[in-house]
Parts: sequence; structure tokens; C-alpha cells
Amino acid sequence: MVEGGTVSAADKTEFTECWRTAWQTPYIMRLALSAGIGGLLFGYDTGVISGALLYIREDFKAVDKNTWLQETIVSMAVAGAIVGAGVGGWINDKYGRKVSILVADFLFFVGAIIMSLSPAPWMIISGRIFVGLGVGMASMTAPLYISEASPHRIRGALVSTNGLLITGGQFLSYLINLAFTHVRGTWRWMLGVAGLPALVQFIMMLSLPESPRWLYRNGKENEARSIIEKIYPAGEVEGEMHALKTSLEQERALEGSLGEGNIFQKVKQAWANDVVRRGLYAGIAVQVAQQFVGINTVMYYSPTIIQFAGFASNKTALALSLITSGLNAIGSLVSMGFVDRQGRRRLMIISMIGIITCLVTLSAVFYRASATSPHISNFESAHFGGNSTCPSYVNAADASSWNCMTCLQEDSCAYCSNGASKYGAGACLASTDAIKGACRSENRIWYTKGCPSSIGIWAVLFLGLYIIAYSPGMGTVPWIVNSEIYPLKYRGIGGGIAAVSNWTSNLIVSETFLTLTEALGSAGTFLLFAGFSFVGLVAIFFLVPETKGMQFEEVEKLLQKGYSPFRKRNSGDDDTTN
Repeated sequence: MVEGGTVSAADKTEFTECWRTAWQTPYIMRLALSAGIGGLLFGYDTGVISGALLYIREDFKAVDKNTWLQETIVSMAVAGAIVGAGVGGWINDKYGRKVSILVADFLFFVGAIIMSLSPAPWMIISGRIFVGLGVGMASMTAPLYISEASPHRIRGALVSTNGLLITGGQFLSYLINLAFTHVRGTWRWMLGVAGLPALVQFIMMLSLPESPRWLYRNGKENEARSIIEKIYPAGEVEGEMHALKTSLEQERALEGSLGEGNIFQKVKQAWANDVVRRGLYAGIAVQVAQQFVGINTVMYYSPTIIQFAGFASNKTALALSLITSGLNAIGSLVSMGFVDRQGRRRLMIISMIGIITCLVTLSAVFYRASATSPHISNFESAHFGGNSTCPSYVNAADASSWNCMTCLQEDSCAYCSNGASKYGAGACLASTDAIKGACRSENRIWYTKGCPSSIGIWAVLFLGLYIIAYSPGMGTVPWIVNSEIYPLKYRGIGGGIAAVSNWTSNLIVSETFLTLTEALGSAGTFLLFAGFSFVGLVAIFFLVPETKGMQFEEVEKLLQKGYSPFRKRNSGDDDTTN
């Protein structure tokens, strides 16, 4: 998955046990799936905006002509998620996991309604902020609720199910986008339909209990016991109650050792600890690298990228985008089978090498497509009448050297393909609805984002390979590393800092992608992400230790002396953290 809460690795045995237990105790699966709808909503919102944006541009000319406005519509949900994750942590502690999920559903539902009824771009942005607040809360609360209300022996499998629902939600969003391409109101339906699963989850959660751990922590021991009795066999209830009591006593002791103070003082204290600081180097490095390889440019702008490759039709772009979303979901399944077999560090390094290879190749494909784009023909441009020709082309001193890409780089210009062959010399025309209609009436193709290219299909192929390289490694492993790299006392604060770095990096990437493509071109932008990925690979190589099969105490000892990829680990070291 591309972002979210902590992921627990689960092996094949745990999944087998999960299905057996769920079959014997359907209440457990009902509880997990009800909470897991939050993951589905999270994934749906990530994917749906990519298709909706194509039609929002058509309905609002101000959006079509303003790259920054397009980026803001996409990224405001990420900005809302950063705030939602922070507020969600407070609501989780103060009012419980169930209340937090209900509030997230309410915010998501309100945001979906606002977006679907928006008369102007500013209202879409407002709706995106509401949805983002809900996404941020759901992304951290859903896995937490599932883990605390699940039998320990199948906890990893059920939390991993939440991760699958995220990628499943992304795939579903592309299917729904495709289904509404010929429906009146296109993007309004695409964005508004997200309110339905939020409403379903809200209703289902009303009949489900609070997390037994939260209840016990807040003095409601009898209520906690009644829930544990539904989850565990009768012979295990007392043992689980005792384990819960012991765990919470240890948790309170750890909180006491951190002392009083606000969040900034606790962060300062964590940073002053050598082991935690080195853990943060690793944890933040993998989270920032996860975003700066450009994954969310693909998830948020996939149809637009495919249009850059020369597929002008919105429907075709959406259909081809299903490939990337489907491969992302499959990659999440593959990761579960390999992360404990191959190790975290090795899987990330292999993933990054594959990502860099694909990004460099994509850059070459887009460069070649741009260099070989069809020329502009004076005859074709005059075919629709003198007033139809792009003014910049008419006034250009070097008009004879213009090609399709030169035309599209000018404001308010579009390219109409050759009537005989879309790869032949075409027309550079003024970008208006009337002229677009005249172009299409002659069965020509109207281009505004990319140019006709015989090698465009290679861009789609390498986008798919990019996802295959990303999803099993950098897609899931950074969250697993962050669940293992910090001492128990600092695990909450360390994971929180790393998660904020992930969301912030996501915001930076999603808010600048289209601007970068205008400034550097598609080829230059993908090459830039390849450079970022190389820096990320170096950081992972030098900063991130292998934690496969290690106890938390062993990880602490490893970081106490400072990790080096060239130093063999000495199992006899007795160093401990402060």
C-alpha cells in the first residue's frame, strides 16, 4: 500500500489459522471487516481523484488552464489527512477507537456530498479537505481497532486484511471511474459514491463494541471481559484478561518513564537517545523514500500520465489505469509471502533497483515520444478556418519547426490529429469547445496533454513494471520496519514522527507533479524521480539494518553501536539502550 498505519507481517500459517478461526467465530470477521471498510475508503479516495480530475478539467475551464489548481484539488485530501491523523490520535485516546471511526465516517460522508454537489472548484477543494480528515483518522484507527479486538494468534493476518482492502479500494475506484464515464455528471458520481461505504460502515459500527483494550484502560473491566468472551474460547478468557492487565501495567510504566511534557518535549527526549535517533534515521529514510520514488504521482495522476503517453481518450486512459491499480493489489499479496522469507532490507533494495530501472526507462520513452511527435501542417491548421488556428502558431517566427509537443506547450492551444493517420502531420488549433467539436466531427483525435505516439504503449508497460517493482517492497516494507526499529518505550512517538514524514512527503510530491511536468516535461520529471530514488537507495543501504527474525532487544543492541552495512553483527554484544 502507499501510505497508512502500521502493518504487521503475517505468515502463511497465520492466514490459515485466520480463516479457520473466522469460520468458527464469524463475529471476529464481522468485526474486522466492519472496521476494515475504513481501509477501503482510504484506498478509494487515493484512486478516485485520478479519474475524476479528467472530467473536472472539462467542466471547469479554470481548472483545465491552471496546473496549481489541479494539484491543489488532488493534494488537499493529503493535507487534511495529516491533520486528521494527528487529531485522530487524540480522539483515539480520549474517546475510543469506535468513536474515532464513526467521526471519520461522518467526515468522509460530508466530504463526498460536498464534492458531488460542488458548483465551483473551491467547493471541491473544501470537500477534499473533509475527506482527507476522515482518511487520516481512518488510516490510523482501523488497523489499531482490528489489532486490539482480534485474537493474538491471527492479529497480523487481520491487520494485513486491512492493507488488502486499501489496495482493493484503489482498484474499485478505477472500476467505478470507468463505469461512470458515459453517465451525466461523471465526476460528481465518482466522488459522491464514496459516501455509501462510509454510511454503511457508520451503521455497522454502531452495533459493534469498543476496543477491549481501551475499555480496560479506562476502568471498564466488565465491558472489556464481555467482548473478550466473544472473541476467545472460554478456556482462554482468564489468561487473556491477565495478559491485558499486565500489558497495560507495563504501558503505564513506560509512559511514566517518559515523564510529563508536551509532544515537542517528548520528541526532543527521543531524539537525544542514540538508539532512537538511529532508528529514526532508518524509519524516516524509508518513509520519505517511499513517497519520493513517485508512487503517488502514479496513483493520483495515472490517467493523466497515460494521456501524456498519447492516449487522448478519457475512457482509454481510465481503462489502462486499471493495470497499475490491479498490479498494486497483487503486489501487496506477494509481499506477505516474501517479507519474512527474504528480509526487509533486501526486499527494499531489490525494489528500489527495479523502481530506478523503470523510471529511467519511462524517462527515455517519454523523451522519444516527445522528439518524434507529429509535425504541424499549415494546410491542416488552416483546414478549420483561419480563426481556428492557434494564435501562437500563427505568430511564430519558426512555425515550420513546430511539432505537436511545441503546440501543446503553448497556453490555450490543442492538437488535432491528421485526418488520414493520427501519426501524420496535424493541426495546431485554439483550445475551445467549438473547435474541439469540429475536430472530433471529422473523426479526428483531440489532444491536450500528450501527442500521438507509436511507442506510447511502452509507457503503459513500464508503468506496470514500476508498480510490480514497487508494491511488494517499498509499498509495504517501510511500515513493517517502523513497527520494529524503535525501543518499546519510544515506539509510539517514533512511529508517529515517521508517519508524519510520509504524509508530508506525499503532500510535496502530489502538489508539485504537474508543475514539474510543465517545467521539465514528462521525461525530465521521471528522470528527477529516478534521481530521488537513487538517493533513497543509498540511504537505505547505509542507514537501514535487517530486522528479519530479530527480537526488539536485538534491534536495540544493533543500533546502540551504530549500524554499518560493512560491519558484521556480533550476537554477543551486550550493549543496551539508555
